Amino acid sequence: MRSVTPPDTAKADMVSLPEPFLGWFATRGWQPRAHQLQLLAKAEAGLSTLLIAPTGAGKTLAGFLPALVDLARRGKPKPGTIRPGVHTLYVSPLKALAVDIERNLGMPVADMDLPVTIETRTGDTPTSKRQRQKLNPPDILLTTPEQVALLLSHKDADRFFADLRYVIFDELHSLVTSKRGQLLALGLARLRSLQPSLQTIGLSATVSDPDELRRWLVRQTPDQAPLSELITVPGGARPEITILKSDERIPWSGHSARYALPEIYEAIRAHGTTLVFVNTRSQAELIFQALWTLNEDSLPIALHHGSLDVGQRRRVEAAMTQNALRAVVATSTLDLGIDWGDVDLVVHVGSPKGASRLAQRIGRANHRMDEPSRAILVPANRFEVMECQAALDANYLGAQDTPPIEPGALDVLCQHILGMACSAPFDADALFAEVRGAAPYHDLPRETFDRCVHFVAHGGYALQSYERYAKIRRTKDGLWRIAHPAVAQQYRLNAGTIVAAPELNVRLVRPGAGVKARGGRMLGKIEEIFLEQLVYGDTFLFAGKVLRFEGIRENECFASNAPALEAKVPAYMGGKFPTTTYLSAQVRRMLADPDAWHRLPPQVSEWLGYQKQKSVVPNAEDMLVETFPRGDRFYMVAYPFEGRLAHQTLCMLLTRRLERARARPIGFVASDYAVAIWGLRDMGAMIARGELALADLFAEDMLGDDLEAWLDESFVFKRSFRYCALIAGLIDKRHPGKEKSGRQVTVSTDLVYDVLRTHEPDHILLQATRNDARAGYLDVGRVNDLLSRIRGRIVHKGLDRISPLAVPVMLEIGKEPVISSETGDALMAEKALATDDLVREAMGEDMVDR
Repeated sequence: MRSVTPPDTAKADMVSLPEPFLGWFATRGWQPRAHQLQLLAKAEAGLSTLLIAPTGAGKTLAGFLPALVDLARRGKPKPGTIRPGVHTLYVSPLKALAVDIERNLGMPVADMDLPVTIETRTGDTPTSKRQRQKLNPPDILLTTPEQVALLLSHKDADRFFADLRYVIFDELHSLVTSKRGQLLALGLARLRSLQPSLQTIGLSATVSDPDELRRWLVRQTPDQAPLSELITVPGGARPEITILKSDERIPWSGHSARYALPEIYEAIRAHGTTLVFVNTRSQAELIFQALWTLNEDSLPIALHHGSLDVGQRRRVEAAMTQNALRAVVATSTLDLGIDWGDVDLVVHVGSPKGASRLAQRIGRANHRMDEPSRAILVPANRFEVMECQAALDANYLGAQDTPPIEPGALDVLCQHILGMACSAPFDADALFAEVRGAAPYHDLPRETFDRCVHFVAHGGYALQSYERYAKIRRTKDGLWRIAHPAVAQQYRLNAGTIVAAPELNVRLVRPGAGVKARGGRMLGKIEEIFLEQLVYGDTFLFAGKVLRFEGIRENECFASNAPALEAKVPAYMGGKFPTTTYLSAQVRRMLADPDAWHRLPPQVSEWLGYQKQKSVVPNAEDMLVETFPRGDRFYMVAYPFEGRLAHQTLCMLLTRRLERARARPIGFVASDYAVAIWGLRDMGAMIARGELALADLFAEDMLGDDLEAWLDESFVFKRSFRYCALIAGLIDKRHPGKEKSGRQVTVSTDLVYDVLRTHEPDHILLQATRNDARAGYLDVGRVNDLLSRIRGRIVHKGLDRISPLAVPVMLEIGKEPVISSETGDALMAEKALATDDLVREAMGEDMVDR
């Protein structure tokens, strides 16, 4: 592994910049950084390279320098001529980032009068512009993974990419860890087939395993796993991160951080420009609305998240660029690479849920390598205080917890196979070899590939008699071709791997207009499941406004401005991050070390002190299980600290085992830190009598037959199948001139699901669904690691009342009923418990206000 060396010893690995580049740097009083020249040298030598550098190190300019230098050497095309194809493809995980790069890259190109054309192509690009780009491509095209797949599916893809020399992947660490990255890896494999001399440039923040990204950038071969070149840049100025020390009472549970809003507003007033990051879109709406309520100074504060209309998002981005805003409340739509050098402060509301995510987000402040980023972490509850402290410590230690690259998903492969057939007839042997060159599919068995091809050809054994599922056919020459030209049109309408919850457009109309309204300004999209729960006159927050629900017609929701201060909040499905394994382990260590509690606010350290006095504080590698009665219920609370997703899966499986043990569980709840199960029998007494053994209850074999049996009954499996069916192309959401509603898609996929489960249980799509459900929706790998970690290390404490540590998870009760396999009925819904009552029981009367 090669790293960048200091400038005075790295000259042999560099080249000199030609004019006018040297002059452009000189006029700004700058000098090219060593890593920028190194990357140029490697590119000129024909090498693909990964550049890992901190925020503000000039990664983006470094990535584009090889392309700009090469295009400058070529000079302007002769009058009347059109270049054969795009020269450089830049792929970004965010549309906003592509737009930002176009603006920032355009300045040096214009300053140096370079003969270079630059354009963006995203889902927001008008169709007319996309058609023009295909006929007259720009030199540099800034785009997203979905657009790469669409471009490759066209018959003229070989012409469009005939001149392609470089593909630049920005924020590569973010691109590769999802199905978008897997589809992009397959697209890169096809680009290499079209242009064997293609070079790749990866730009990334610091990651835990650079070699994974280095493999991703280059073609993999059957007998080895080659790596790209690597340049690493040492970190810049140490960030200045603090945790908000509020005088207000820190909540026991919840994620809104309402207690800290006046202090957040004061921080905004005290700084020039502030980015307020949150983890979910519903949080963004709540906090934006609350800040406006506090905004007596009429400061320009904006809102930015993925459900808002593209026009509003672009206006916010433009205003940020012009330094016209004092604050923006944003989700992850703005946490990657956006170059706003004048951002003074980042406020992160809630735990960042990972050390790497924190580093990424605080890097948005200053965005200059030699100046410290300033950030304030605002924990939303008491457990998050420890989580924020652990994230802060990890940042100063330089710890990384980026997720590993997962094996390629089969539904994504099916989509790619169809896309390649839309482009041109393919030979299965050649396409298999090409697919195996993509890092996520390096170990793909030929038998699995053939099953995917046959699925695309006829839908599988159980569906092959239905003509609608026949997408490709094999002709006498042995090549696979699309069955009908309409197949290609359908593919291009439905391509992509982002399958969000079904959404409806939201239009702003006059009050009382109802569903008869015509026109109206588009505000964005909201999940269909939320809007269907509303009745006429209900109010809700969206796009920074309080809106009154007027009704739904087809795929649109109509809403009017409402004066009401109270509003329902859209229950957005996306944006909920799991706490990383690293951060969870750090919180367990902090909890187990009373000597470290002095670093925490007095409210939190006193709470932990009461836990030590009244129950047990577990060691870092132990898992505490508490049992206690309350009212006519008996509770079991465990503290795995492995994240909500893993805990929900654990609860589902535990309740099955408790039912078999006749403990009569009637409900459960899971938080990021703990699980609580309640029932009608005294589980503590059962443990004391030997009727219930915790070692058996938490045994690793629960991930065998118990998991499979629960999966077969679970809605999770059916929901996961719905998403896989959309990605693989079995079910189309969009048709020319119309789009299916979420309910229509659900009905379609549920019917197919029932047919396959009955007649072809080993169907390739059910296999893909099982893989997805285990990894994406259940976090089975993390549950397995938990059960392995706590083997022989479970500490039981029988109590006569609730413990201080149990208060936060007990306050979650009432939110998640479960289904009892014993009775077949929904388990009893529990009423939400009063905070003061729980605190009084756990810690005493004098702690209610603490």
